[in-house]
Amino acid sequence: MTARIFIKLILGMVGVLAIALVAVDYLVTRSVAETLREALERELAQKAQSIGLLLNRAPADFAKLGQSAGARITWVAPGGQVLAESEADAEKMENHRNRPEIATALQGGVGSALRTSPTLGVPFFYVAVPYQGGALRLAVPASEVDARVNVIRRGVFLAAMLAFLPAVLLALIFARYTSWRLGEIIDFARQMASGNLRARLRHTGRGEFGVLSAHLNETGEKLEFLRERLESEQFEMEKLEQVRKDFVANVSHELRTPLASIQGYTETLLDGAVSDPAHNTRFLHIIRQNAERLTRLTADLLVLSRVEQGQQKFNFGSYYINRLLDADLEMMRPIAQNKSIQLEFEPAPDESEVYCDPEAVHQILTNLLDNAIKYTPDGGRVVVGASATAAGKDHVEVFVHDSGMGIPPSELPRLFERFYRVDKARSRALGGTGLGLAIVKHLTRAQGGDVRVESKPDQGSTFFFTLPIRNMVESGPEKQAMFSDK
Repeated sequence: MTARIFIKLILGMVGVLAIALVAVDYLVTRSVAETLREALERELAQKAQSIGLLLNRAPADFAKLGQSAGARITWVAPGGQVLAESEADAEKMENHRNRPEIATALQGGVGSALRTSPTLGVPFFYVAVPYQGGALRLAVPASEVDARVNVIRRGVFLAAMLAFLPAVLLALIFARYTSWRLGEIIDFARQMASGNLRARLRHTGRGEFGVLSAHLNETGEKLEFLRERLESEQFEMEKLEQVRKDFVANVSHELRTPLASIQGYTETLLDGAVSDPAHNTRFLHIIRQNAERLTRLTADLLVLSRVEQGQQKFNFGSYYINRLLDADLEMMRPIAQNKSIQLEFEPAPDESEVYCDPEAVHQILTNLLDNAIKYTPDGGRVVVGASATAAGKDHVEVFVHDSGMGIPPSELPRLFERFYRVDKARSRALGGTGLGLAIVKHLTRAQGGDVRVESKPDQGSTFFFTLPIRNMVESGPEKQAMFSDK
């Protein structure tokens, strides 16, 4: 590609130089010819006048005069008759009165003309001057004029060639540089067209090619950014679509079990079991339990949907973290006492404040404490605490630790996903919806915090969540990560 561009540029520049040389040759030749004719006309006129002075003194041989003058001499009478001729028989020559140079000389001027001689049949340059009422004419062959012109023309052409030689060298350098830069740009465009948006032009600079290269690199960067953004958005769309499909499948599965149970026991009661005192009360209890499960599931789905779609209304403010934690502990204490579980509190420093929605924090703590109590065996221990410095100076970290069975490490990465359960059978038996930890994650991130978990089998589990000490909800990264399942 570069070689073809170079050849085209060279041919174009050589063509321009050739046209320039032809134009110079034409103009110089024309100017030199005109100048030479004028000089030759003056020279022949002076010779003719000198010959006229010699003829006035004494008759002379015209042939010898012509040889000494280096020109053909013709003496014309006032009437146009040829009286004497240095190279032809004067008596046989026709009347010259109508010859342009003779007509001018007969009128008292110096005449000149370039034409073919009728007598000799050879082109001559004629110059005639007035002489004794007639005219005295000198002529030299036109070939002599052409020879002088050609000598000067060759000199001028050689000088022009020498003058154009640096221009040719500069043209070669310019063509090589231009073809190289154009080839680089064309290669860049080809790579961009083939999909390599990471391609860049290495050479920039301040010239036109440099500015063009800089703009093309900028365009490539923008296209690469747009492609990466589109690919990221496509990936997110695909992920969201998969989440939607999984969500629909999970919801359908979660709703199917309690609905089937309600339908089955209802049909049994309608078929006559309602009059059976040994079973009707138990069946009604089962129906109520499944209805309550549906209610909890629906409520959790509504909460999760509102938070994910940004429709959950929050009433943010500054609160003492110890007061929030203590209130929830007192509310959950009766449930823990039913299982003989000891609830302990490790408060943060007294003046520790967080910027949050107290209802959202209450729901987060309720879910975490409810799980901790459910999965801790009777007589166990649950500890709730907070640290003002555990998550850095901008956040307060709250933890809920239980002495339960723990969670295998392989299960931890997916623990906060919707409907994900470590022990599905036990979770359903305990009344879990599979949405509690997902709600915890989204409510925490909606307030500018985050969640994590630490657990080992048979060593219990510790769930952590952070809350900011000032308004950080609109800061950007938290909001962008709010609904991620990672």
